[in-house]
Amino acid sequence: MQGSGTGIRKMIVMMLAATGVMVLQQCKVTYSFSGVNISPEVQTYSVEYFPNRAPIVQAQLSQLFTDALLDKIQTNTSLDLAESGGDVNFSGEITNYETRPTAITGAETAARNRLTITVRVRYTNTVEPELDYDTSFSRYEDYDASRNLSEVENELIDLIVEDLIEDIFNRAFVSW
Repeated sequence: MQGSGTGIRKMIVMMLAATGVMVLQQCKVTYSFSGVNISPEVQTYSVEYFPNRAPIVQAQLSQLFTDALLDKIQTNTSLDLAESGGDVNFSGEITNYETRPTAITGAETAARNRLTITVRVRYTNTVEPELDYDTSFSRYEDYDASRNLSEVENELIDLIVEDLIEDIFNRAFVSW
């Protein structure tokens, strides 16, 4: 008699496992080891050009920022690029680009300066509109005041843009 009870238990376990697999296959959200969390219904993305509307305009910043956002999404998702009207869309503008002293010495001169870049981002998700946002992201890097901004500007911009792109990407695609 014990053999038939064991067979029934095995059959129940197999049925539960099969049910679990079917339920998991019907889940709407996909997960990956990178932390990216995108609905399988989202197939395309679009990124509009981010114009520089800051009081101080750095000539290459708009193109550098727009390209970096495109690259981040292309590299870290399986979404296809649409020229416009993607299932998810990023638009916005650079709203601030400034440098100012942050640390003053005893002689009342700046010891450190800070370059700050702020970007307003409008993210729309046609599949899950509850994830839409319109937010400003701001990042900065400090540099030694004995150096001229033009000496360190490109390096600082690269670092700041990398951080901004990471923040924007995480807000759109990483749900922890």
